[in-house]
Amino acid sequence: MGTTSDHDNRMAKLTFASVYPHYLAKVEKKGRRREELHQVIRWLTGFDDKALQKQIDDNTTFEQFFKRAKLNLNAHLITGVICGYRIEEIENPLTQKVRYMDKLVDELAKGRKMEKILRSE
Repeated sequence: MGTTSDHDNRMAKLTFASVYPHYLAKVEKKGRRREELHQVIRWLTGFDDKALQKQIDDNTTFEQFFKRAKLNLNAHLITGVICGYRIEEIENPLTQKVRYMDKLVDELAKGRKMEKILRSE
């Protein structure tokens, strides 16, 4: 299932600051810690805690967020379905990156071991 241009545009305009509290609530509700969420985000984007807080404070859109990020070279190993979309089939690069993040957060919340979440070849 492909995404539409309207969907891709909405994803680009969403701010990381508006989504981050939902990520945090999701993982904490399932007994995971903020530090683990930050570890997952750092693995995917290269943002340390200070840089991540700057993205939140600056009300950065996902488009800006991923332009500033240094995507992990193993991000392509993130596969599967999230929010009804097969990640590896998403054609829009930005939407795919946002779904990478969603998938990692989902796996963290579901209790997957950190070494499995932080993929390596």
